[in-house]
Amino acid sequence: MANVISSPVRSMNPVGIRDIEALGRGADGKTGMQLVHSSAFETGTSRLRLQTIVRLRWIAVLGQTATVVGVYTISDFALPIGLCLLVIALSAWLNVFLRIRFPASQRLKSSYATAMLGYDVLQLAALLYLTGGLQNPFTVLLVVPVTVSASTQPLGSTLLLGGLAVLCASVLSVVHQPLPWYPGAGLELPRLYVFGLWAAVVSCLVFIALYARRIAKEARQMSDALAATELVLAREQQLSALDGLAAAAAHGLGTPLSTITVVAKELMRELPEDSPHWEDLTLLRSQAERCREILSTLTRRADEPDLVFSQMPLSHLLEEVVEPHRVLGIPIAVDTGPAADLAEDSAARAEPVSLRNPGVLYGLGNLIENAVDFAEAAVRVEARWDDDRVSVAFIDDGPGFVPTVLERLGEPYVTTRSVGAPDLPSDEDSVGLGLGFFIAKTLLERSGARLSLRNREAPERGALVEVVWPRDALDMRNAPSDR
Repeated sequence: MANVISSPVRSMNPVGIRDIEALGRGADGKTGMQLVHSSAFETGTSRLRLQTIVRLRWIAVLGQTATVVGVYTISDFALPIGLCLLVIALSAWLNVFLRIRFPASQRLKSSYATAMLGYDVLQLAALLYLTGGLQNPFTVLLVVPVTVSASTQPLGSTLLLGGLAVLCASVLSVVHQPLPWYPGAGLELPRLYVFGLWAAVVSCLVFIALYARRIAKEARQMSDALAATELVLAREQQLSALDGLAAAAAHGLGTPLSTITVVAKELMRELPEDSPHWEDLTLLRSQAERCREILSTLTRRADEPDLVFSQMPLSHLLEEVVEPHRVLGIPIAVDTGPAADLAEDSAARAEPVSLRNPGVLYGLGNLIENAVDFAEAAVRVEARWDDDRVSVAFIDDGPGFVPTVLERLGEPYVTTRSVGAPDLPSDEDSVGLGLGFFIAKTLLERSGARLSLRNREAPERGALVEVVWPRDALDMRNAPSDR
């Protein structure tokens, strides 16, 4: 159970990870899950559009021009204005060329994006060389291209640009033109202070790049996981729509079946009973009437919910969830009943009755599946209810949750299956993508539930996952009348 979040959903769940793969299989042979899980961090592709990098460079061009001209004219500092404007003009010409040569919406290959961001580092380094090197307060801008790369490019590109920025900062600390200052005076900062500036720039570069990369990665993981969840829900919607299709089929087939029945009756009137075709016509008529009865039944079921299957007591719901996993060899005990402190004459002692919700079955099925996967000898399912809430706890005697991952349980793509269950197969299917629990948690929370996960207290061992609903959210007999 140490990796409750990594388990792929199997057998009893209405829609599993493999169903998502089947839904998303495209012409290129990639499955839906592979398409969802691919990202710039893993595949070496770039997510940076040409328009984005061109706009960022125009902002840099305008800012650099205003700064250089302002320092030269307003502050009256001596600096090589011609060379500085020439370096800035190179960036402007490059932008004009790119906008003419390529469409603005084009996504750059990683190598091209890295080259352009590398050019920005070198262009800024050239400006800094002409205006005081590392002593120039605008040295901190070396961080910008590396930050852009960290949030959009693969790790190799970011490391390359980071190394280039550190190299430029190191060279600028010793080789540069004088820092522009008042006429007749010069400003030379102490070497120790310059070294401190270098250390500050490098530290800032590393910290901001790591932070930007981490935030971008988490945002993409969440987006990809939500896309996978939407695929599951779309499949559930397709299954729910079958009732409507059945009603439409019944309506559409009713007329031709009536025609067949009428024709069969007319033929039977014209033929004597000892005709060799009499038995065939009798069979044809009976089968046509049987088809009409079946379609009539489907129509009634589509218009009126089946009260036997659409409503079920909590104990029956749990048995439906647990039953497919009893064949795996791990004993599963189910204990249901009112809370111990509930008064004997309380109306709340009645067992909650809920609608048969595929999302709830999916979520609870994932939890019991993981409990069985990681249990050593037994699994226990305990359900308790009182006036205000209904709780279901899944308890196993396995190794428990890995402490380093416990705080992140519920996030997409967090998987510790190979750590928590070393005796399980180590192939790709057993390791999973870490989406099973995320999808289950999302569907359970949509039903109004709240999940809590923890390890059992010593001397007991194993994991405990508890799902808690407000009673009104689960018990349809307790629900408000307007629901």
